[in-house]
Amino acid sequence: MRKLTAAWSVLAITVLALAGLTPAAQAAPEDIKDALGRIPGLTVVSENPAPTGYRFFKLTYTQPVDHRRPGAGTFQQRFTLLHKEFRSPTVVYTSGYNVSESANRSEPTQIVDGNQLSMEYRFFTPSRPDRPDWGKQLTIWQAAADQHRAVEAFKRIYPGKWLATGGSKGGMTATYFRRFFPNDVDATIPYVAPNDVIDSHDRYNRFLANVGDDPACRSALKAVQRDVLTRRSEFAALAEADAVKNGYTFTTVGSADVSLEISVIDSYFAFWQYQKQADCATVPKPGAPAAEVFAWFERVESLNTYSDQNLERYVPYYFQAAYQLGAPESYESYLRDLLRYPGRNAARTFVPKSVDIPRFDHLAMPDIDFWVKSQGKRLLFVYGGNDPWGAEPFRLGFGTKDSYSYTVPGGNHGARIAQLPAAQASEATNTVRRWAGLPPVTPGVTTRSVPAGFPDFDADLTLLERPRL
Repeated sequence: MRKLTAAWSVLAITVLALAGLTPAAQAAPEDIKDALGRIPGLTVVSENPAPTGYRFFKLTYTQPVDHRRPGAGTFQQRFTLLHKEFRSPTVVYTSGYNVSESANRSEPTQIVDGNQLSMEYRFFTPSRPDRPDWGKQLTIWQAAADQHRAVEAFKRIYPGKWLATGGSKGGMTATYFRRFFPNDVDATIPYVAPNDVIDSHDRYNRFLANVGDDPACRSALKAVQRDVLTRRSEFAALAEADAVKNGYTFTTVGSADVSLEISVIDSYFAFWQYQKQADCATVPKPGAPAAEVFAWFERVESLNTYSDQNLERYVPYYFQAAYQLGAPESYESYLRDLLRYPGRNAARTFVPKSVDIPRFDHLAMPDIDFWVKSQGKRLLFVYGGNDPWGAEPFRLGFGTKDSYSYTVPGGNHGARIAQLPAAQASEATNTVRRWAGLPPVTPGVTTRSVPAGFPDFDADLTLLERPRL
């Protein structure tokens, strides 16, 4: 029987060759741009430069404004696509904010050497309905439904393994997506994703009081905060000059003085979020020249952080924090004697009065937390040991399967797998590869040089863009 089958195979190949239809002569693989054109509702806005071996596209995709009422209208959601090969693994990068318009690979995409579909979060400009209904349309479920429709659409052209990832609010987003649509992707790798299960039960301030292993560093940060609030008029003048130069206004928070005070309060949190403990050496001493102190705050937390113009792009985040996500309690008790607006450092303060915020949804985060602990599988969380957002992390539970959580010692909000101790980095890397259907690698072999002309191709977007969360 085997000989007969082999004979028929030879005969078939001979016939195809005579007809000019040998496998080598068959039609070339479909061009990615043509494949994208077959996805209903997808528009290729432009193809932009990418490193050799990749193609990079800016896209928009038509989404319902309300997935529970598909006939209620649509909006255009921005995406980017970094294409490598049709059969490579594909990573969906959920930004949680605006999508980056530059070719960039998240760490999981680097690990699996695959394609990457990056998504802008609904309501972040310009991915916003013309007549937004914030309370109904900007929920974690509606955003997850956006991701579900997009992944289902792109699976038509990418049949391989799918992973979801994101950093900060994007890591939260990737987790919520998996909770509501658990079978859409094969695994999820969230980075530095907070999990504020019970908003009124706050662990952040306890964490901030003991963060790092250098009490002198914490004291220096608190001292410079007190110095600014004690010399408020000096710094208000510098902040006002900066505001005039940049055209800043302060309608949302109420005044430039409110913005200055909240910025000073937040500077302690912001330092540990994006700096390293070693950077404490740069903290100005009390009484230092005001210009020197102001310049330090510009690097850590601008005294005009809460101007209308700086807040505008983050309003959807603050709305969600006030409605479903929750937020840290303000770490300000040690400054209370110098504060004029105690208690104003809260998410609702940063949402314009024209936007109605529904009553806080106390069930949203416990639902996510319970799913992770009871049904989550193939989840890999990465945190930074000194990052305040890791004070309330996602924790694995009694029903979680094939899932892991790692913490980078001394790491900040830019924590990555590559920063873990060598054995853990190797373990986590090969877990991601296993989920993508790829063989393990020896530590170090995935290191690549930066492509010429694309210095940020493998950069950490969380550190580059430094979002509020």
